[in-house]
Amino acid sequence: MPRTLLVPLDGSPQSKEALRYAVETFPDADLVVVHVLNPAAGAGDIDGMVADTAGMVNEQQEFAEQLFDEAREIVGADRIVDTDLLVGRAATEVVGYAEDNAIDEIVMGSHGRDGAARLLLGSVSETVVRRSPVPVTVVR
Repeated sequence: MPRTLLVPLDGSPQSKEALRYAVETFPDADLVVVHVLNPAAGAGDIDGMVADTAGMVNEQQEFAEQLFDEAREIVGADRIVDTDLLVGRAATEVVGYAEDNAIDEIVMGSHGRDGAARLLLGSVSETVVRRSPVPVTVVR
């Protein structure tokens, strides 16, 4: 039975590189690509009123569909990739997905940083590494 890899995509070069790594390193694995939609991201207070998030959610959903299309291009037409749109905090949703589904490993990008900070993982990848019920490969 093939392994099932979970690859979170956020649009960063690192997350796309993680998908490429998963495709090349695990040619027989089943791939599940997820994007986490965070309705609270960017929502702010405008003149004492909470900003309408409906438009922002629609934009995030369109962005997710573009990411899933890019993922299918990276994976190639001869290989199936499952996609899922999650809603919430990125690290929590990725770990929860791995807990609730038959995932064997998570392959994800590190946070892009410069200088000495490059030695540290981004907050999402660090949290996933600490809480994941399955092995995590972090790709730079």
